[in-house]
Amino acid sequence: MGKHLIFGGVDVIGLAERFGTPLYVTDEQRLRENFRRFRDAFSSVASEIYYAVKANWNLAVLRILAQEGAGADVFSGGELYLARLAGIPASKILFNGNSKSDEELELAALSGVKVSVDSFDELYALSEVARSLGKTVEIAMRVNPDISPETHPKIATGLKESKFGIPYEEVLDAYKEAKKLEATGSVRVKGIHCHIGSQILDVSIFRETTEKMIALVEALSERGIELEFVDLGGGLGIPYKKDEPAPTPEDLAAQILPAFKSAKLRRLPKLILEPGRYIVGNTTILVARVNAVKKAARRFVAIDAGFNLLIRPVLYDAYHEVVVANKMDEPPAETYTVVGPICESGDIIAKDRTLPEVKRGDIIAIFNAGAYGFAMSSQYNGRPRCAEILVNAGKAEVIRRKESFDELLRNQVLPARLL
Repeated sequence: MGKHLIFGGVDVIGLAERFGTPLYVTDEQRLRENFRRFRDAFSSVASEIYYAVKANWNLAVLRILAQEGAGADVFSGGELYLARLAGIPASKILFNGNSKSDEELELAALSGVKVSVDSFDELYALSEVARSLGKTVEIAMRVNPDISPETHPKIATGLKESKFGIPYEEVLDAYKEAKKLEATGSVRVKGIHCHIGSQILDVSIFRETTEKMIALVEALSERGIELEFVDLGGGLGIPYKKDEPAPTPEDLAAQILPAFKSAKLRRLPKLILEPGRYIVGNTTILVARVNAVKKAARRFVAIDAGFNLLIRPVLYDAYHEVVVANKMDEPPAETYTVVGPICESGDIIAKDRTLPEVKRGDIIAIFNAGAYGFAMSSQYNGRPRCAEILVNAGKAEVIRRKESFDELLRNQVLPARLL
């Protein structure tokens, strides 16, 4: 029997046998350590870490981060509900998003969270909703800083042509309008917000971003508008390839903090960061079983997990390391392309990987699947979603049960005339 992959102190093959496959497995200690390292990198200033809930919104993950003192960056009413349920205080939640419905604006106002305002239309709508409820909502303006990071274009959010944020040159006018609305008691200006993208490996771009944002803060101060916080978003990349160099939170802080501390203000505002991928990305693997090995144009390894469970390779051409988890001590033998069971030619998880000889029944582990893995999963092809397991100190606990076929029918209604 070959050497097995150990993850979070637990034998992955044992997990596959106990819980079945496919299976997401998350290491609690790594999750806590990632958060603490990011938090500590910015401890020289008044700062808070608002975890980007969209990356992974499993309730156990959110609860662990709440215990560590995290705030939350939420992008929907559902994410707000989960963050509050996990115990993250409303005072440490920022409701982000470019297209909030009236229902979501009402939920934000009633929940007492801060709102990142993405447009003039949203500013006026939020004011009207808050006024009708007799509430005052603390707000920040989301700025489109016209910054171009080196990342996949689908996850670059600070470009001039991006759908996110108020154009940089219009932001001062937006604050002028917000200050007028303060007189109605509906909103109160508290901060400023931006986010330039995700999976950024060249962190020098964050210095430019910080400088542009601080220039706005100084301009607002000159106009008598003193902000309490500056939220610079997230975006720190992680290494998806083995031995790939990647920046650390300390590298990120080295770019942001000098520019932030140089602000010409009577008092430095609080600094907020919104990491998601760095916090959860490397905490989780996706475990799958080999259903077939086939020699055709390529040597295909067909596993029981496809883009229904991990869409990143298809959506972003993303790279994830894969290993044969029950043959960790065996040498490379062949070049394989690992594919899923979905009825789409593009259902490719890993192309042209050199692996030990693979056979039906072997277990494949896909690394760095904690960010935008289960969070972007679906039931496509009528496939129930898999279980999620939390490992800690050599023990394993279910944090999401495997779905049944019955759950494919949840909320579906068959009209009486079709019975």
